[in-house]
Amino acid sequence: MYSFGAMTLTLPNILTILRLAAAPGIAVMFLYFARPWADWYALILFFSAAITDFFDGYLARSWKQVTKLGTMLDPIADKAMVVIALMVIVGFSARAWTAWFVLPATVILFREIFVSGLREYLGHMAGTLKVTRLAKWKTTTQMVAIGVLFLQGIFEHHIVVMTEGREAAETCLSGGFAGIGWVCDSYFLSGRVGLWLLWLAAALTLVTGWDYFQKARPHLKD
Repeated sequence: MYSFGAMTLTLPNILTILRLAAAPGIAVMFLYFARPWADWYALILFFSAAITDFFDGYLARSWKQVTKLGTMLDPIADKAMVVIALMVIVGFSARAWTAWFVLPATVILFREIFVSGLREYLGHMAGTLKVTRLAKWKTTTQMVAIGVLFLQGIFEHHIVVMTEGREAAETCLSGGFAGIGWVCDSYFLSGRVGLWLLWLAAALTLVTGWDYFQKARPHLKD
């Protein structure tokens, strides 16, 4: 445990800071590496960061090291991971899938901005908007959906490489190339599962956002 001025830097806090730093790293992977390697590195980075989301809270509670710094940074790190990952997925997804990704991604981004605005407005009363069990399930669903969609990107670009640049969905539907059947099956399966999970996460996002708004309503009256 280390102290920097009035702030205490514990191992759980370090894990949270690493997760926060990993968020922009996901986008950087697509700037410095070609696909599908960018997808692989982004998936590994995202998965590693998601694991710290469990361990930082668990260790902080177990070791009685819950700090104001960690309490402040933890939700910011979660939001940064989800928002940046969704931007990357929507920006680099195949044309056949993009339209289906945009709406749930928009719902999730809108809710995160809305709830952050509520918390900022409430100031010292922001404790009213405590993280609920359903909100934790929402975050977990988002993380799993994003991980599966990164996996789809890996299959997509393996198909592109194997077919010398042809678009993945068109190639798989035409059946014009032998030996890539299992890759095509994995591409469509991961896309569908990831998309279903993303829509489920968007639905949970709306429910939890409405719950937070209802809790904040008494403090919004003139």
